[in-house]
Amino acid sequence: MNSFSNSVDLLQRAMDVSSLRYQVTANNIANSEVPNYKKQYVNFESELKRAFESRDNSHNEFRMQTSDPRHISSETPRDWRDVEPRRVTDFVSTSKANGNNVDAEEEAMKIVQIQMQYRLLTQLTNFEFSQVNTAMKSI
Repeated sequence: MNSFSNSVDLLQRAMDVSSLRYQVTANNIANSEVPNYKKQYVNFESELKRAFESRDNSHNEFRMQTSDPRHISSETPRDWRDVEPRRVTDFVSTSKANGNNVDAEEEAMKIVQIQMQYRLLTQLTNFEFSQVNTAMKSI
C-alpha cells in the first residue's frame, strides 16, 4: 500500500476510535451518580504503538523456521490494521461513598478534548485529499 492509503486508513481508524471514546465518555457521564458504577475508557494507542514497533523491529530480528505445527514459532510482526480499540473498566479506584468512580467534570473535559481531536483528524483528512486534488489539477 502507498503512503496516501496508509495515512487515510490510519486517520479513518483514529476517527472511529474518537467516536467510540465519545460514546464511552458520554456513558460515563450518564452513569456518574449510579451506585457502584465504574468508569470506562478506550485503550487503542498503546496497542497501535506495539504493532508499529513489532513491524519496525521485524527487519532486524532472528526468525526461527518451524517444520511442525507443534514447534514454538517466532513472534510474527503484527499488522496495525488488525489492532482494535478496547474498552477498559477501572475497577481499582473509588472516589465516591456510593462506590462510583466517575468525576463528571473530568469526563466533561474529556468530551471537549475528544471533540477537538476529532475536528483535527477531519482537518488532516481534508488536507490529505486536498493534496491529491492539487496533484490531479496539475496533470
